[in-house]
Formats: sequence, structure tokens, C-alpha cells
Amino acid sequence: MRTIIITILSVLTVDQLLKLWVKLTFHYGEKIELIPGWFELQFVENPGMAFGWMLPGTTGKIVLSVFRIVVVSGILWYVIRLSKKHVSKLYLICLSLIVAGALGNIIDSLAYGVMFDKGSTFDEHFQDFIGYPGVAQANGEGYAPMLRGNVVDMLHFDREVTWPSWSPIYPGQTRELFPPIFNIADSAITIGILLILLFQKRIFTETQDEVVVTEEITPAIKEE
Repeated sequence: MRTIIITILSVLTVDQLLKLWVKLTFHYGEKIELIPGWFELQFVENPGMAFGWMLPGTTGKIVLSVFRIVVVSGILWYVIRLSKKHVSKLYLICLSLIVAGALGNIIDSLAYGVMFDKGSTFDEHFQDFIGYPGVAQANGEGYAPMLRGNVVDMLHFDREVTWPSWSPIYPGQTRELFPPIFNIADSAITIGILLILLFQKRIFTETQDEVVVTEEITPAIKEE
């Protein structure tokens, strides 16, 4: 249980501190180059899912926020149950990363619309979310009701590559290698899922070994 708590709190702390700093100091769309030609901070707001994907309109935003809460509640319940059993520690860490990432973005949806005076809002005319001028302030004026706040994104790999002429996608075109702008929470979810996929054999083996050891030790303890 300690591993779960430390993992979740660590990710949430880093995620929220970076989001708050960007939200309170950056103009919408502002960029800071960190690794020239490769990596930058670029402030945008994501009213939808991870990596800039979204569900359309206000209804889509509410549905997505409720869906996030339901899913993360289920996963958290599952992780707590697993922590009481003999499972791989790596598996618990991976699931905790996924939970922490989901919670990080849920916090944005729940609180940021109420906390800040500015945020990207849905424009009925353009049928899209648009940015805002100036820098936001955490003065409690609010730009959206609870559950309709936007997720703050800022991490961006801006490296451009030219696809070969024979490529089935973007032949001869120069495009960004990874266009989506994301955040620490998105990264935690992605890392957690990738680690499970990459180390599923180890996770399964460690879990089985711990179960076998427990089954062998328990009868001996009872006999004593």
C-alpha cells in the first residue's frame, strides 16, 4: 500500500505544480524552447482526452469528465484490492501510474474551471474550443462550472522529419514527429501501460512465484 501511495502522490505533485506554473505564467500558446529542434513547453488547454483528443461540445466534456471519474474509481479499487494480495510490485507501480495520471487530469476538470478566471471555451460559431488573451489568475472567478474545466498541456516534441517519397503516409512531406501536446499525467498513463505490455511475462511470473511461496509457508506456520 505504501508503494501505491508514494507513486500516486509523487506523480500528482509534479503534474499539478507544472500545470499551475504554466497556467499562471504563460500566455495561451506561448512557447519556451528546452531542447532546440526537439522539445519545448507550449501552453495549450485540452478540453478532451489525452494528447489533445476530445469529444465535441459541452455535453462531450461532461460525459468525458464523468467517464474519467468512474474509470479511475474502478481502477483504484482494483489496485487497493491487489495490494492486499501477493502480486508483482512492478504491476502495482504500473497501475498506480495509470491511476495517478487519470487523477491528475480529473483534478483539472473538477477544479480549474472554478479556480481560474480564464480558460479556453467552446465557441458555438466555430464549433471548437478557442484560446484567450492575457495570463490567467487563480482568483476564483471561474471560466467554467465544475466538471467542465480544461486540462492544461505543455509538453511538446517539435522535431520535424521529412517522410521518404515512397512512404505510404505523408510521402515527401515534412511533419512533426509527434504533434500532440501532453502533460505529466498523460505521460504517467502511457508509461504505466507500456511497462505492463513490455514486462507482462515478468509481472505474471513474479506474481505466480509469490503465490507459490505463500502457499508453501502458510501450512508450515499453521503446523508450528
